[in-house]
Amino acid sequence: MRERTIVLVEDNPDDVDLTLRAFRAGNIANQIVVIRDGAEALDYFFGTGAYAARDVAILPTLVLLDLNLPKIDGLEVLKTLRADPRTKRLPVIILTTSQEQDEVFRAYDNGCNSYLRKPVESGQFRDAVKQLGLYWLIWNVPPPESQ
Repeated sequence: MRERTIVLVEDNPDDVDLTLRAFRAGNIANQIVVIRDGAEALDYFFGTGAYAARDVAILPTLVLLDLNLPKIDGLEVLKTLRADPRTKRLPVIILTTSQEQDEVFRAYDNGCNSYLRKPVESGQFRDAVKQLGLYWLIWNVPPPESQ
């Protein structure tokens, strides 16, 4: 089962604030769960630790994943999500400031659905997040849940 929740895995408070404001400016009213590190993200997705009571059968609609995270980096989170049949089709968008071309290749090699570099200018970032939200939440056709 998929709820209309967005999971934002981001440790930088300024980027969290900017992303939340961008979604509001784009009139995207979905619930957004903010997770601050890779270990907490895996706890959330697999219902362990602080999220042991969460129903893991209810998947978010979209995951926005930073690469440079404390505890477990974003690529390891992505690899873990793709290795598990419950989360292997979950739409994961890398949202990062990294300029490393090698990270783009590694992200796609490990199954990300899209890779977005955070623009430095806040207006551009707001527009990018708005378009991203519209595409993934409105226009994209998710895979069937029974598969």
